[in-house]
Amino acid sequence: MEAVARVSLLFLAATVCVSNAQTNNGSNDNKQQQQQQRSIWDEPIRFNTKAKDSCTMVVSGAGDYTRLRVSCKGPSQGQTVGRSYYCDFQGKPNLCRPYNGNPRHYFTQMMWDLRKLSHACQGAKIYRPQMCKKHPDEAQMTFVTSWPRSSNPKPSKPVQEPRKPVVPVQIKPVATPKPVKPQTFQPVKPQPGKAPQIKKTTPKPGKTTTRTTEQPESPSSRVASEYCWKSFHGVCSYVISWFQN
Repeated sequence: MEAVARVSLLFLAATVCVSNAQTNNGSNDNKQQQQQQRSIWDEPIRFNTKAKDSCTMVVSGAGDYTRLRVSCKGPSQGQTVGRSYYCDFQGKPNLCRPYNGNPRHYFTQMMWDLRKLSHACQGAKIYRPQMCKKHPDEAQMTFVTSWPRSSNPKPSKPVQEPRKPVVPVQIKPVATPKPVKPQTFQPVKPQPGKAPQIKKTTPKPGKTTTRTTEQPESPSSRVASEYCWKSFHGVCSYVISWFQN
């Protein structure tokens, strides 16, 4: 009986040790997650842009979204104060599994792209860190707004060249044609001793049509036509006329 009691006591002690170890491991994991959350939520990421603007990245939560504000300040030159600006980004990077394991590294990869710019708020509209590059746009940080909005310098007005005086165009008068003098025909003076020659206009002879005049029929030819054959009319009329004469 004593041996059974000792075994049971040892078993209880072992289970208590295992449960304590599990609770310790769980508490360590929670501490690590809390440290990661604190490192990304409480400790901003700092970097310098290509134009030597000192910037900070501060992450905050807004409901289901994660917000990021990038604030920058340029170096002052002499008495002129450096420029100041900021821009906000928003997204759901928690949809990306690698982000949940190391969220700070997600924004660190985003910072590598921002520091290559001369103006940290004039970059891409959507940033895709390498660890979540294949995920949809919803899991990426998207540009929302910036201040000041018109950060680009206004284009200078073009210098207007002095206008040249406009020289009026001289219109040449149209040359009017000279009036033609009417030609006066002077009569030829007749020379003394010579009469003026008058040209006679002879009318052109027209076509004359010759008409055959019918001669009256003689009594001999009348008698011949009555009593002689037609082929002998001439001979009969000659003979009759000879007898009549």
